[in-house]
Amino acid sequence: MGRKRAISWRGRVVATLLLAALVGGGWLWWQAQHWMPARAEFPAQGALIGARDGPTDFDALHAVGASFVYLEASDGAAARDAAFARNFPLARDSALRVGVVHRYDPCVAAERQAGNFLTIVPRDAALLPPAVALEQTAEGCADPVSEAAVESELTTFLNQIEGHAGQPAVLLLSPAFEERYHVAARMDRGLWVTRDWIQPDYAGRPWSLWTANSALRTEASPEPLRWVVVQP
Repeated sequence: MGRKRAISWRGRVVATLLLAALVGGGWLWWQAQHWMPARAEFPAQGALIGARDGPTDFDALHAVGASFVYLEASDGAAARDAAFARNFPLARDSALRVGVVHRYDPCVAAERQAGNFLTIVPRDAALLPPAVALEQTAEGCADPVSEAAVESELTTFLNQIEGHAGQPAVLLLSPAFEERYHVAARMDRGLWVTRDWIQPDYAGRPWSLWTANSALRTEASPEPLRWVVVQP
């Protein structure tokens, strides 16, 4: 009898611990999906939006605390985000400040990529500084591209789009691209870094923007959003 009671007691303890773990895990999961950096530390907060985010309500985005939005626009030499034509006028008609993002392809000549950007992004001093997403490295290019060539072509691209925008671009820098090319130390531009919940240091110098939560649930979109803050 005593042995059975001991087994029963241990079973209840295990069940209680499992329940606590499930509750705690659920709470952490909910927190992760709804976490934003403290507004007192980062007053200016916003989002990065593209076709992957579904139809976005920009007024609702402002209502949940965004003061700006960056829209994915051009990609490489000819592609563009499928939602840009819809998102751009809607965002500009909202209370949000608006910027655009070009996804840079190191396998493609700078002039062709700049032409794509200039074709779809208007010259407008009211726009935020353009951002250039540096994610893809040149290892997968059909023709070999040296590190020096990547830096040279990227510099040419930046000069061309900055002449159009009238202001310096921001480098949306992935850890993999920075590890391969070390552009943070070589290019005097603002940096946009990415890491969920913890401020990253992979750029080696202070950043300007930080994607702090890559899967924030809000009322503004049916899909999780990439939530971005500005360094004060």
